[in-house]
Amino acid sequence: MKKSEVLKIVGQNIKRIRLEKGLTQVDLVGRIEARIDTTNISRIEQGRTNATIHTLFKISQALEVPLSEICDVYFSKSV
Repeated sequence: MKKSEVLKIVGQNIKRIRLEKGLTQVDLVGRIEARIDTTNISRIEQGRTNATIHTLFKISQALEVPLSEICDVYFSKSV
């Protein structure tokens, strides 16, 4: 699997979970205890940036899901 495919799937997972929880990108940023802005969340969700494992961990905490759910590239559901 190509790097770009992995980034896209991880981004789709984040977006899907965020939307299932009824959160906007602004809401998500407000829950993250790290320096991150909505532009960065947007790039991550679109698979246009390679987020650090720490950033993904902070996003998983903010979404109240295990990091493994965000990083699951084999059982992802498209948005």
